[in-house]
Amino acid sequence: MGAGHDHGGQALRAGAKHRGRLWWAAGLLAAFMLVETVAALATGSLALLSDAGHMFTDVLGIAMALAAIHAAGRAATDSQRTFGLYRLEVLAALGNALLLTGVAIYVLIEAIRRFADPTEVPAGPMLIVAVGGLVINIVAFLLLRSGARESINVRGAYLEVVGDLLGSAGVIVAAAIIGLTGWSYADPIVAVIVALMILPRTFALGRSAVRILVQAAPERLDVAEVRDRLAQVPGVCDVHDLHVWTLTSGMDVASAHLSLDPAAELGAVLAVARAALHEDFDIDHATLQVEPVGVDGRACTPEGW
Repeated sequence: MGAGHDHGGQALRAGAKHRGRLWWAAGLLAAFMLVETVAALATGSLALLSDAGHMFTDVLGIAMALAAIHAAGRAATDSQRTFGLYRLEVLAALGNALLLTGVAIYVLIEAIRRFADPTEVPAGPMLIVAVGGLVINIVAFLLLRSGARESINVRGAYLEVVGDLLGSAGVIVAAAIIGLTGWSYADPIVAVIVALMILPRTFALGRSAVRILVQAAPERLDVAEVRDRLAQVPGVCDVHDLHVWTLTSGMDVASAHLSLDPAAELGAVLAVARAALHEDFDIDHATLQVEPVGVDGRACTPEGW
C-alpha cells in the first residue's frame, strides 16, 4: 500500500516559477558573451577568453535548465512516465559540471603556455570589457539567486554565474595591474586563479548529481534513523527492505516493508508513518508495504526487532 504526496515534486515547480528569470539571464549573458569573445580575440587576453568561455557555459547551462523544465512539464501528463522526466534536470546539472571542468582545464593548459611566452595585452579595452562583464554577471546573479535554493539545475547555472562574476573581478584586477605596471604575466595568472575557483564548485555539483543518479540516500538523512523512526510507529513490529533516495532536487523518496501487529489498525499505521516521514525527514513520497507479522519469521517483540 502506498502513502505519498504530490508526484509533481518541488523541483518542477521551483524550476517552472523561475523560467522567466532564466530566460532573462540567458539573454543577457549570451549577448555579452559575444562582446567578450570579440574583445578577447582582439586584445589577445587569456583572462578575457577564459571569462568568455565560462560565460558560454553559463548560457548553455541555463539553456539546459530551461529544456529540462520544459521536458519535465510535458512529461507530467504522460501516463507512461510515472515519475515524469525529473532526472533530466539532474543530467543537465551533470552536463554543466563536465563542461565547466573542461573549460577550467583548457584555461590551465593555455596559461602554462603563456607563462613561457607572455602576450602583450592592451589594458584599456580589457578593463572596459571586464567591468561590463561584472555588471552583467551581477544582474544574472540576482536573477538566479532565489531559484538556486530550490533546484539543483538552477543551482548549477547559478554557480556558473557566481564563478564568472569572480572571474570578471579578477580580469579587472589583471587589467589594472597591466595598465599600471605593464606586467603581462598578470593575464595568465588571473586566468589560472579563475580556473581554480571554478573546479571545486563544479566537483561539488557533479558529485551531487551523481549521488542522485546512482540513487544513493540523501546526505542529509541517516537511513538508520529513518528505520528506527518507522519502527516506533504504534503497531509496527519490524521494518525491513528500506530504501531512501532522491528522485530530483527537492524530492526525496522512500519505500519500506512494515510488519504489523495483528491488532494494528492499518489506516492508522499508514497515517502515522506517513506523518513521521514528512515531519521528521521531509519525505513526502513514500511507498509502504504492510505485511502480517511472522511473514519473515520474526515475532512482534523487542527481541525480534
